[in-house]
Amino acid sequence: MFREFDAANGLHAGLWEPEGATATILAIHGITSSHRAWAPLARHLPDVRVIAPDLRGRGGSRGLGGPYGMARHADDVAALLDELGVDRCVAVGHSMGGYVAVTLAHRHPGRVSRLVLVDGGLPLRGDPSLDPEESLRRTLGPAAERLSRTFASPEEYRDFWRAHPSFADWTPDIESYVDYDLVRGESGLHPATSYEAMAADSRDLVTPRNDAVLALRDLTVDATFLRAERGMVDEPGGLFPADWVDEQVARQPRVGVVEVPDVNHYTITLSDPGAAAVADAVREALATAARTAPAREG
Repeated sequence: MFREFDAANGLHAGLWEPEGATATILAIHGITSSHRAWAPLARHLPDVRVIAPDLRGRGGSRGLGGPYGMARHADDVAALLDELGVDRCVAVGHSMGGYVAVTLAHRHPGRVSRLVLVDGGLPLRGDPSLDPEESLRRTLGPAAERLSRTFASPEEYRDFWRAHPSFADWTPDIESYVDYDLVRGESGLHPATSYEAMAADSRDLVTPRNDAVLALRDLTVDATFLRAERGMVDEPGGLFPADWVDEQVARQPRVGVVEVPDVNHYTITLSDPGAAAVADAVREALATAARTAPAREG
């Protein structure tokens, strides 16, 4: 059974709650995404309860203002777990959601049993010739243009995304994800994500020694990093080049790596092959957590 609801702290969330669920996971989306990114994963985990919030400033939580940042998001989702009576669970994070998940494990010790980091959560390879603000401007450019636009109809917004190199294989899951992202405002139909939220969170992530970097350094739970073979515009090499990932995990032995072929940064969650790979990692994390947990999780 799937339902959407508003938590006491105002956070909107999707909840896949199959009858007789044997475990619970928390699934945290990326910087301009929503809980709909996890629909394929939930389908591949038919016996697992999947809690998937819309982060502050996104989707159904777009009315929640700042401050933003990884620590604020981590505290928001911890409160959501409290409301749902979940003491401890596996946390899955895609893209920026990976940094939120790592920060959650650090700020709320004992709440996260294992981490599954889906093309996110590790430091990004930056250009050393750029200062943080210039790096931020380059990062925000394409997304800022999209968030500032209005669209005449849902079909026009679908066409916008159909032209994106990462979405060459259009599916009902992608269409549902895109449709949910379009909301009506005073000036017409526009993407749901708040530009202010995206900019603040991006600035947080490019700040040296930010919460997520420190949390990863001091990680106290095991994590699996799933690396998409292709990047944000379906380019080879991926958002996290393999040699860079190897360098990062050498510094943090709690993180293991799984290569996911034939997917990009988006389709690692929004395609069946990508979701199947994530589901495999989740099941392994759940099995390991069950063997070592002091009490039943979720």
